[in-house]
Amino acid sequence: MDDTVPARRRRRRWCGAAAAAMLLPAVVSPPGAYVPAAMAALALVVAILPWPTGRITLDRAAGGLTLLSLAADCVSFGKAGLALLWIPFETVALLVLLERVVRHVPGPRVGIAGALTGTAAILLPLRFTLHDPHLGLKESVFLAALAVFPTAGATGVGLYLRSLDHRRAHAVALARREQRLEVARDLHDFVAHEVTGIVLETQAAQLGEDTGSEEHRALLHRIEQAGLRALDSMDRTVATLREVDGRPADEPPPTRHHGLADLPELVGRFSAMTTAEVALSLEDAMAGALSREAEDTAYRVVLEALTNIRRHAPRAARVEVSAGRTADRSVEISVADTAGPQPPAATRRGGGTGLAGLAERVAALGGALEAGPYAQGWRVSCLLPAPAVGATDARRAELH
Repeated sequence: MDDTVPARRRRRRWCGAAAAAMLLPAVVSPPGAYVPAAMAALALVVAILPWPTGRITLDRAAGGLTLLSLAADCVSFGKAGLALLWIPFETVALLVLLERVVRHVPGPRVGIAGALTGTAAILLPLRFTLHDPHLGLKESVFLAALAVFPTAGATGVGLYLRSLDHRRAHAVALARREQRLEVARDLHDFVAHEVTGIVLETQAAQLGEDTGSEEHRALLHRIEQAGLRALDSMDRTVATLREVDGRPADEPPPTRHHGLADLPELVGRFSAMTTAEVALSLEDAMAGALSREAEDTAYRVVLEALTNIRRHAPRAARVEVSAGRTADRSVEISVADTAGPQPPAATRRGGGTGLAGLAERVAALGGALEAGPYAQGWRVSCLLPAPAVGATDARRAELH
């Protein structure tokens, strides 16, 4: 519904023109025509006018109109034939109003407002038949029965349009949800990783032999603590963005897919930002070993594990990253660090919701992800099942 100011003004002008057109013939008619003309004009105004207007909502306006219409059906205002000129216009207005009520009135109020409006449309012919001495009960029942069909049609149109509105609103909500999840993923996978790099450089500067004056060391410590607080705040922001209806939302597929072939570049970037000895063991002919979604998940597992090492074990002496096949042709990815004389904290949680979300993705692919203490450090292990032979061949053909 167009609720802009120019559109509302145009509709108000249409309301005035419709009311004038209904009332004009009553000026040259007997006094008994005043009430049918006024009811038709009022029905057209309520059907056309944009609602809400002030404190008056659509259901209240429809309820008031229908009560007046039902009251007018029971009272005689002179010759019954005078009502025939305005009954068709009032009928159309009531049907349009019924469609609007069914479509737009929210919650349980739609049942009451819709029932009143439909009843007024069905019983409107009684305004003529009940007060004509030549017509009786049979004619009243027959005309009321005929009015049921257009009333049912207006109700059906309103219900159909209401369902379309609900689908549109649901689609918009899904689009906003996916945008929120995309922001959450980007915050975690890019911004948080860069902030972690800043914290790591600050920690490395504090470990150097020439750390400068006490003020310099205090400044580096404050920078480190500020970075860690920024990461904690970002974790909370990511968790908030990923929540839908109070529950963790499933992540939509990423916009860019990485794979096992991108691991050397990832490990190289990590090695350039740490003093630890970094080793990568990647079996040959791994391209196409997994599906596209599984390869991207494997890459993100390694990315998350390396980020957690930078954040929680900056003094790790050695980091080992490996990816290879198992006996059943599945692919196992492992990231382990050795913290040396300073073991990692016992309660390492990971970067925000990274490992928890990745565990769900790995489980959805039929695999398993484990993370926990390992020797003198920490180890993240992921096992992803190999696809069927036909799917593997198709994946390799796609890569080549």
